[in-house]
Amino acid sequence: MNLKQIITPKVVRWFAVGLLFTVVSLGLLKLFADSFAWPYAVATFCSGEICTILRFLAVDRWVFSHRAPTWKRLWQYHIVNALGFGIWWSAANLLETAGVHYLLAAVLAMFFSVGFSILSNFLWIWRKPAAAGVSQESR
Repeated sequence: MNLKQIITPKVVRWFAVGLLFTVVSLGLLKLFADSFAWPYAVATFCSGEICTILRFLAVDRWVFSHRAPTWKRLWQYHIVNALGFGIWWSAANLLETAGVHYLLAAVLAMFFSVGFSILSNFLWIWRKPAAAGVSQESR
């Protein structure tokens, strides 16, 4: 497998959407926490949920070319995001406990979380179903 098989246009678009919504999330967080003076826990929850739904819609349409979103894919996406956070949190804390500086631990933990997210997005939520009559072995 070469690099062109891994870094496909879909993968590039997936990362672009992720980067865009990282910026949007920070902007919403600043708006909610600073301008509206919401409690930080409420501000982070609301900005996170808004961006999760909007990011799902962008990925569903722009990356995976679905004409309309479904509740099933949205639910799966929420599960993946929750698990991704759990993976990030666990890895960051394990790395920090092992002596890695806490900021570096948080950044390194992102690799575990993003790796899980990209695998689950491409292999579970938006995978193409097997064609009828075609076994998995023949593909």
